[in-house]
This record gives sequence, C-alpha cells and structure tokens, in this order.
Amino acid sequence: MTLTRSKIRQYILAKPETIEDYPFGPDVAVFKVLGKMFALLSSQDDIINLNLKCDPIEAIQLRDLFEAVKPGYHMNKKHWNTVIIDGSLPKGEIERMIDNSYSLVVKGLNKATRTSLELRHGKAVIYKT
Repeated sequence: MTLTRSKIRQYILAKPETIEDYPFGPDVAVFKVLGKMFALLSSQDDIINLNLKCDPIEAIQLRDLFEAVKPGYHMNKKHWNTVIIDGSLPKGEIERMIDNSYSLVVKGLNKATRTSLELRHGKAVIYKT
C-alpha cells in the first residue's frame, strides 16, 4: 500500500506541538516542533518526497538498504535523507523514520524547552522507538 501525501501529513501533524508552514511556497510543507524543522513534504510529477533528519551513520545505512532513500535534496546530506514515497518502503519504516527525525530535533532543543515538552506530553510519546 502506497502512503498518500495526506496520510503522511496526518501522521506528522499528530506529533506533539508540530506546526505546518509553507515558507518555500504552496508546494512544500515544512513541519516544525517548537520552531525547529524536522520534515519537509513535497510532490513533483505525482512523486511524493519526504525530507527527514537522520543520524549520519543511520542515514548512510538507510541509503544503502533502500533504493527510495537518497541524500537530502537541498539539505545537509550528512544529516538529512530524502525518502521517495513510491510504495517500495513499508509504511512502518516510513513512520519510524518520521519518529526518529522528530526525536532527533527534540533532543537538540535547549534543556528547558525539551524538558517542558517532555513534561507536557510524556517521554514515551516524544521519543517513540
């Protein structure tokens, strides 16, 4: 089953305190948690692309493992992957990569902001693994 842009968007927006923004125009949705970007969702010629933050070592492993995972398009290729939503990746793997991107960005927030978010929503919700 191929995920739709709408389903991916719904999954991302279900993350605590996530907002959607369009700073690059109406075709590129940018998702942020407390002002920090963790996902970009775009489509071109009916192909859905999802940019996600990733640990540098895991980013390379995912690119080696999945044809649909590429170095981040217009992003720091060490820390970002572009996932092509073409039906070749299991839904659970895409969700795991979204969860991981969100968690990495939250971990990078300053301690007071991060702790406040954890207290409001619970660590289990914030750091899905």
